[in-house]
Amino acid sequence: MSSTHTESGGEGLRTDAGKDSVIEVQDLRKLFPLQRGIVFKKTIGHVRAVDGVSFDVKEGETLGIVGESGCGKSTLGRLLMGLETATSGSIKILGEEITTLSAGNMRRMRRNIQMVLQDPYSSLDPRMTVGDIVGEPFEIHGDVVPRKNRRKSVQELLDVVGLNPDHINRYPHQFSGGQRQRIGIARALSLRPKVIVCDEPVSALDVSVQAQVVNLFEKLQSEFGLSYVFIAHDLSVVRHIADRVGVMYLGKVVEIGDENQIYEHPTHPYTQALLSAVPVPDPQLRGHRDQIVLEGDVPSPANPPSGCRFRTRCWKAEDICAEQEPLLEERTSSTHPSACHFAAERDVIHAVD
Repeated sequence: MSSTHTESGGEGLRTDAGKDSVIEVQDLRKLFPLQRGIVFKKTIGHVRAVDGVSFDVKEGETLGIVGESGCGKSTLGRLLMGLETATSGSIKILGEEITTLSAGNMRRMRRNIQMVLQDPYSSLDPRMTVGDIVGEPFEIHGDVVPRKNRRKSVQELLDVVGLNPDHINRYPHQFSGGQRQRIGIARALSLRPKVIVCDEPVSALDVSVQAQVVNLFEKLQSEFGLSYVFIAHDLSVVRHIADRVGVMYLGKVVEIGDENQIYEHPTHPYTQALLSAVPVPDPQLRGHRDQIVLEGDVPSPANPPSGCRFRTRCWKAEDICAEQEPLLEERTSSTHPSACHFAAERDVIHAVD
């Protein structure tokens, strides 16, 4: 895989000061109600899927979002797309607030932000041809491409993502998993968006195909000036494509920084544990690996611990961790924001080079 990282310094939340932000998220929250009863429903609590998340994404930048299953990554992606309604907070796409947009205006805004979904098998309608799938955005946004030019535009998109333009009349079942994901990418590109939200776009693919698709994302970013929000649980994939990385735990971003800061100088215990769990390909290093084994289960997002949400599994936890929630900010021991009272670097052998 190739790499297109950009170096950034100072605060990890904001980079590339000379570039405009295409996404600005401030104190974003999404709570799902827990209800009891069939006829007379009663709300007995809430699942705090996304709870106070803030970040921005610059032009041409890739922000990776990583974390365990259930940490709120996919919900965050759906909020950015307007597929879920935010409970509170702000999302600005190209400077326009989308949390208060009407359905019609949200459709217009989706010209600027599109999504590539996780499963290339269920995200494509098996009854539609590739031409219909990739050209469907042209039908919805009728003024983008004249009807007489749509077939040619679809063929050009197929060629851009590495597919044979002559296969425009084939159906999804006639393609492999990697090819299907390329079809999904072509569909996302059809409206020439500024931002693409990638929700674990390579997790269902073979390792060799993952590399090809990641390289395709980087090629398209260079050609079209795209910005990505790249959601994944595979830390090695994120390192190859992301300029900055945000680590999520139970609905919160607990550490954020550029690729070098997160992978070489992690300061939050959760980030350190994630990195230490990545398999080491070099047999000579395996015996020297200082792996962190977390004890206990992930707490319920419906009833998170007081203070620091990671404290029930953290080896550094003290009384202050239960009493005071640590803010995502730069610490004296780090150069990038970390939501830990005792943030500090820890030497570990990584396998994500």
